[in-house]
Amino acid sequence: MKTALLSVGTEILFGQITNTNTVYLSRKLNNMGLDVLYHHTVGDNPGRVKAMIRQIFKECDLIITTGGLGPTQDDLTKEIACEALEDELVLHEESLEMIKEIFRNTGREMTENNIKQAYLPKRAVIFTNNHGTAPGFALEGKKDSDLEGKIIICLPGPPREMKEMFRESAEAYLMKKADGVMYYRFIRTYGIGESALETAIIDLISGQSDPTIATYAKEGECYLRVASKRRSAEEARKAVDVITEEVNKRIGEYVYSTNGEDLFEVVGNELIKRNISISCAESCTGGLFAATLTEIPGISKVFDRGLVTYSNHAKTAELGVEKEILDKYGAVSAETALAMAEGLKMETGSDICISVTGIAGPDGGSEEKPVGLSYISCIYKNEKITKKVQRRNMGRHWNRNGVMLAMMDTVRKMIEN
Repeated sequence: MKTALLSVGTEILFGQITNTNTVYLSRKLNNMGLDVLYHHTVGDNPGRVKAMIRQIFKECDLIITTGGLGPTQDDLTKEIACEALEDELVLHEESLEMIKEIFRNTGREMTENNIKQAYLPKRAVIFTNNHGTAPGFALEGKKDSDLEGKIIICLPGPPREMKEMFRESAEAYLMKKADGVMYYRFIRTYGIGESALETAIIDLISGQSDPTIATYAKEGECYLRVASKRRSAEEARKAVDVITEEVNKRIGEYVYSTNGEDLFEVVGNELIKRNISISCAESCTGGLFAATLTEIPGISKVFDRGLVTYSNHAKTAELGVEKEILDKYGAVSAETALAMAEGLKMETGSDICISVTGIAGPDGGSEEKPVGLSYISCIYKNEKITKKVQRRNMGRHWNRNGVMLAMMDTVRKMIEN
């Protein structure tokens, strides 16, 4: 079923609130096998809302609106939806009684305009609002009319009310309308660019029908979305499994997750699972690696400590990096990174000791050592590795986050090997 989401509210257009409703609904609807084609936002203007509904119905079968169901004069979504599908508003006594009960229970006086919320389309399937005063509904086009087979579902704007109403009422209604089940998987990669990733699987992308494959890039990494729509979830999952296996054959060295986990989650959970202790010494990242890793619940079982040795003095005082190394090679060098890791190993005895030193920018670079240059050193068991990371300088945040991800991937690969 071709679907569009229509968010109603001038406050969204003004940027006064973040529209999280579309994110939630898109995920839910795609999982149900409904094809979400468009996201639209329109202000509290009757003419524009009416025009948008007419325009959407030229291509889509289902519109889900959020917002505009409240008691004030600018809450007109319900009235416009009713008009569009040729129905009339009637007093829904059960909804009115629930609204009155809410005011009685909270000790507030119910103003006359709240009765407006209990007027609902005569043909509609009513969705009770157990977390607010505005009911929602599903309204289908009249038989033998131009909009026969079309559906409008109107949900409240407040995210908590919308989510609960969808879960409690709208989801079950829509499941009866869905013509299949969607299953999708995110294959997350690190160390391969989007163009190289696409090239490696271009034949799969070019020949796709179902499952579908799409590549995406985010800060420092790339991922694939593999999706299948079949009669059952099991059939769809098996179809996605086939593509996942083929992708792993081609670019498995870059794949770190096939279930949507972030890189730091994969690393942290693997450390806990294997009971491998870890400590870190950071310079240019300023504790970002430690802060990110300690987002993982239970990481205290294996995370010993994180040192921020930003200055040369700190590198010497805390890690025992010799002044001769700093003078000869500089703070940003492979030699200094290795000395930091070795000093950390002596100090902590952790199974994994990882260090980083670099130039985050925006200043401090040179022709020999440009902004974005970092060195990572990692010690695990009897293995020591030191790697150079040169990132394209796109700002301090980008540089710091990028080298933090490189540290995570270094730990991941050392554990796996």
